[in-house]
Amino acid sequence: MWRLFLLISIFPIAAALLLRWWFGLRVLAAYGGRPCRCDLTRWDKALGASPQVVSNAQAPACEFGDQLRHAALAQWQCNEPKSAASREASRRFGLAVPPLTAMVAVFAAILAKIPVSGAIILFIAATALATVFGLLSLGAELRAIATTARSLRQARAFVRSDDEDAVIQSAIARAWCETVPPVLRML
Repeated sequence: MWRLFLLISIFPIAAALLLRWWFGLRVLAAYGGRPCRCDLTRWDKALGASPQVVSNAQAPACEFGDQLRHAALAQWQCNEPKSAASREASRRFGLAVPPLTAMVAVFAAILAKIPVSGAIILFIAATALATVFGLLSLGAELRAIATTARSLRQARAFVRSDDEDAVIQSAIARAWCETVPPVLRML
């Protein structure tokens, strides 16, 4: 039974790590360090009233991408609060459940209620469940980023369209990077 749990749990974790690398880390390595020049008045007009993280008109694409993602999440929270709350709940689930499961599994192994290998497998299974919830809720966040990116494109805040594409790709890549539980981000 423990082996079946392990086999079922390994596939979502491996898939999430592969997807995170392909759509997240690889894209950030390619586009994230690109210096971009932006017209900040058009940037503010396109993103609305959001806290200004980028104060310089020239910054790496990853900084503009983070700001774009945060603005998209803020607009999403206003426009679709239930969907945004669901995404936030899945993020918090991924933050809390694997460590709590690890604590319970360690105590169960210490009390000899389950074998040590079973405790490890329970932790892996909880991590896999959190990973699946994170991946299932990612689509709504990507749609929110796409909506905000569309308004950014219409505002023509960037001097070059390549800079604009790099910023949008960085925002999407950051969403992919943060969709896995923090336990897996350490890998």
